[in-house]
Amino acid sequence: MITKITQDVMEAANALRANQVIAIPTETVYGLAANGLCIPAVSEIFKVKQRPTSNPLILHFAHLDDATPYIQEFNQELKRLYDLFSPGPITYLVPKTEKVPVQITSGSALVAVRFPSHPIFSALLLALDFPVAAPSANKYGSVSPTRAEEVFTQLNHEIPLILDGGACQYGLESTIVGMDGDRVIVYRLGSIDLDELSTALGYIPEVKNQAEQSPLAPGMVKYHYATKTPLHYLRKNLKSEENTGYIFMQTIPDGFPSEQCMTLSSNGDLKEVARNLYHTLITMDEGGFHAIYIEKPLAEGLGLTILDRLQRATAKFN
Repeated sequence: MITKITQDVMEAANALRANQVIAIPTETVYGLAANGLCIPAVSEIFKVKQRPTSNPLILHFAHLDDATPYIQEFNQELKRLYDLFSPGPITYLVPKTEKVPVQITSGSALVAVRFPSHPIFSALLLALDFPVAAPSANKYGSVSPTRAEEVFTQLNHEIPLILDGGACQYGLESTIVGMDGDRVIVYRLGSIDLDELSTALGYIPEVKNQAEQSPLAPGMVKYHYATKTPLHYLRKNLKSEENTGYIFMQTIPDGFPSEQCMTLSSNGDLKEVARNLYHTLITMDEGGFHAIYIEKPLAEGLGLTILDRLQRATAKFN
């Protein structure tokens, strides 16, 4: 099976109706999608990704009204965030109804629901009469793809179709939020940063984004988003070495050969850094280096999300 890349939304819709697993674009990263109510199709997602079945999936809907049959309640605090940030890169962890297969939630009573803003994915959801389950379209633990050709490199011959929606707008996964009593809690730092959430809520939500055995939400495990090439943080006074790749936030320092270096933003803009991070890691990973070193962003705003991904990516090699 040669994986086909297409821009035909109806072709993708028909594949999902036939309970096939395909790749789809979202505004965050590319997803590996299937009919969220079809257990064999959902099981195939786990198989293709080589993802532990203990790690739950996100269900995607066009609108909150479409999700109502699958969720028991949607707290007013979450509704406030929904009105501000959805459709968009934010996911809500809420109590599920019996309509949600236990395979989606890995046995948890909570289900993660999201309302994507990518126009092609939105059109696809509107063409279907079931929710779409979709984790990132990569092998488990590796870097998430933000372009169709990156999906093809990883999953050619394993899925029939990739729906091409161009480069992803945000480049980092969605923020995952839920409730702890009457306050919002963050289960995964994402493209909506803590500052934005705090401004909307009037308080800084607690972050609970670490889990080893049974994660409540995707992206909580320690080792994740990792390159094949050993990835480390840049140290002060580090000198360039042969066969080593270097990733800088904005500018390449003197003494570092340009052919061994990439930058994430022309002006240090963290949204641009986030958008380019995974693509840069994938590009560097294909460079044949024996090691890659990356500059740390500042631990503020979206920099916290970027640091979260890099901590999990480098943990594998520490």
